[in-house]
Amino acid sequence: MTERPLFYELLPATLGDLSQLNALEKACFPLDAWPLIEQIAALTFPATIRIKAEHKGRLIGFVGGDIRRAHQTGWITTLAVLPEYRRLGIGEALLRAGEQALRMPLVKLSVRRTNLEAQLLYLKNGYHKVETWRRYYEGGEDAIVMEKDMPAFKL
Repeated sequence: MTERPLFYELLPATLGDLSQLNALEKACFPLDAWPLIEQIAALTFPATIRIKAEHKGRLIGFVGGDIRRAHQTGWITTLAVLPEYRRLGIGEALLRAGEQALRMPLVKLSVRRTNLEAQLLYLKNGYHKVETWRRYYEGGEDAIVMEKDMPAFKL
């Protein structure tokens, strides 16, 4: 039996999504979910991007990012998809939407060294490793910093 494709929408996230974003963070990042104040900031601060994937009114994924114009760089600060909705292309769609919303010539992100599934997603989408931040994450795990050139947004 073939599974039917999942219908979901990519929409701007707002402060009204806070409780669902909080649940997503806890489900996807049990060791280092963002504190509530950082989630509020991600949903309200200017010069940030915030896009949710929604299925039947439920937030099932989220991408957030910071625009750093002085460095002509965008940072994907978070990318998460609920475990039961992974491997359906939602993470890739959110990543691309985040890159387009940032509109910067260079996009960077960090990922746990042990999160190989995410690293493969980023490699598949044109990212490459540029450095390692030692003991960056909760529990002392290293972060792999990756970046991608976005020629369409070069000045």
